[in-house]
Amino acid sequence: MLDRTPHPPAPATTLIEQVAAEIRAGIATRALGSGARLPSIRRMARSKGVSNATVVEAYERLVAEGVIAARPGSGFYVTGKTRPLVLAQDTPRRERDIDPLWVMRQSLEDVDATGPGPGLLKPGCGWLPETWMPAAAIRRGLRAAAARCGDTALVAYGSPLGFPPLRSALARRLLERGVEASPGQVLLTDSGTHALDLVCRLLVEPGDTLLVDDPCYFNFLGLARAHRARVVGVPLTPAGPDMAAFAQAVAAHRPRLYLTTAAFQNPTGASLAPAIAHRLLVLAEAHDVTIVEDDIFADLEGGPPAPRLAALEGLSRVIQVGSFSKTLSAAVRCGYIAARPDLIEALTDLKLATTFGGNDLAARLVHGLLTDGSYRRHVEGVRAKLARAMGEAARRLDEAGLALWTEPRGGLFLWAALPDGLDSGAVARKAVAEGVMLAPGNAFSVSQSAGRYLRFNVAQCGPARVFDTLARLIT
Repeated sequence: MLDRTPHPPAPATTLIEQVAAEIRAGIATRALGSGARLPSIRRMARSKGVSNATVVEAYERLVAEGVIAARPGSGFYVTGKTRPLVLAQDTPRRERDIDPLWVMRQSLEDVDATGPGPGLLKPGCGWLPETWMPAAAIRRGLRAAAARCGDTALVAYGSPLGFPPLRSALARRLLERGVEASPGQVLLTDSGTHALDLVCRLLVEPGDTLLVDDPCYFNFLGLARAHRARVVGVPLTPAGPDMAAFAQAVAAHRPRLYLTTAAFQNPTGASLAPAIAHRLLVLAEAHDVTIVEDDIFADLEGGPPAPRLAALEGLSRVIQVGSFSKTLSAAVRCGYIAARPDLIEALTDLKLATTFGGNDLAARLVHGLLTDGSYRRHVEGVRAKLARAMGEAARRLDEAGLALWTEPRGGLFLWAALPDGLDSGAVARKAVAEGVMLAPGNAFSVSQSAGRYLRFNVAQCGPARVFDTLARLIT
C-alpha cells in the first residue's frame, strides 16, 4: 500500500491571509467569475468563523491587489483582471521536481530535430524506446497511404467524426474486448490527451470535482488544473480503488467525472478486479458519476484480459478513450473516444469548434497498418520484449533494495518503494544531474502520500547505469 505517513504541514498563515487566499483560489478556478459579488463582510465572517475586522482586512488587501473592487453602498465585486493560468503552480506551491508536469519536461526538453539527446537515460518516462517502434513499417505505410488516398485527401480536411474505415476497424477491435460500439459511436482525436481534453471541455465546469485514483496518471492532474476543476483522490489498491474511500468520496463530493485506467494503471501497473469493477459501477450509477476509462495500454495485454468498465456497463455511463501514441508512434497523432451517441454528437461539435478537423493522413496510416497485419506483428513482439524486461527490472530493483508495490501482469510500469527515510523527489533531483531521469511518486499523487515511491518504465531500464546510479544514490 502507499505510504500514508503525514507530511509536515505548510507554514501557518494568518486568518486574514487564509480568507484572502480562498477568494483568490475561487477567482483562479473561475468559481468566482468577473463581476461576481462577494458575500457581505458579516456574512463572510459568519461562514468562516472569523471576526468582521479579519474579513475587512482581507477584502482591503484584495482591493489593493486589484483582484476585487469596492462599490460604495453595494459591496465588493470581482474585477475583470483574471490572472493567466499557470499550470506549474499549485497551492501550496510544491517543489518543481514533484510537479505533475516535471516528468514530461525532463523527458522531452533534450529532444531536438535529430532525436533524443545523448546520454540521458529515461527509466521514468512513459513510452517505449524509439528502437522498439516500427519505423520501417510506418515509412511503408505512409507511402501506401499517400498512394491510395489521392491528391484531395492529402490536402483536404477530414470528415467530422474522422476517417470512416478506421472508425469501423476500431469498433470491431472494441467488440473483441466486449465493448459494443457502432462506428458512429467512435470519434477520432489527435491523441489520447486530446480525447480526455475534449471530454473535460464538454462535461466539466470550473469548480467541478474530478475523482481520480491516488496515485494516478500525472496528466489527469494537469488536465484537471487546466480546466479549473477540483481534484479528489481515492487511495488505490492492487485490485483497484479502495471501495470504502470511493463510496465516501462520491457521497461527500458529488464528482462530475471519475478518471481511471482499468488495465495496467499508470503509474502502478495495477489492473481492476472484477468484484471491484461491479461495485464501482453500482456506486457511479447511484451518485450519477460519469466514468472516463483510459484504455491506452490495451494492446499491451497478452494474457487473460482485465475487466473493462466500458464492457461491463455498455457505454451508458462510461466513456472510453484510447490512442496509438504508446504502441505505434508518438509522432502519429491518432486517438479515439467511444461513447453513447448523444455524447459523440456533442463531442464532435466541440472538436470542430476547437480544432476544425482531424489528422486524416494519420488515421489513414493507422488503418493501413491495422489491416495489413503490421501493427499486430509489432505489438506481439513488444509484448514479448516487455515480459522479459519486466522480470529483469523487478530483479534489479529488488537487488537495489526497492520493494515492489504489486507485480503487474503486463504493461510498462513497476511502482517501487525506496528504503525507509528516503524521498523519491530528492533522489530524482540527484539522478537527473547524473543523466538518469526518474519519476518521483508525488508527481502522481493528489494527497502527496507517495514520497517513497518511484515509477519505472521497464522498457527503458535496460542500461546497467540506471541501476548503478540508483544503488549509489540510495545507499
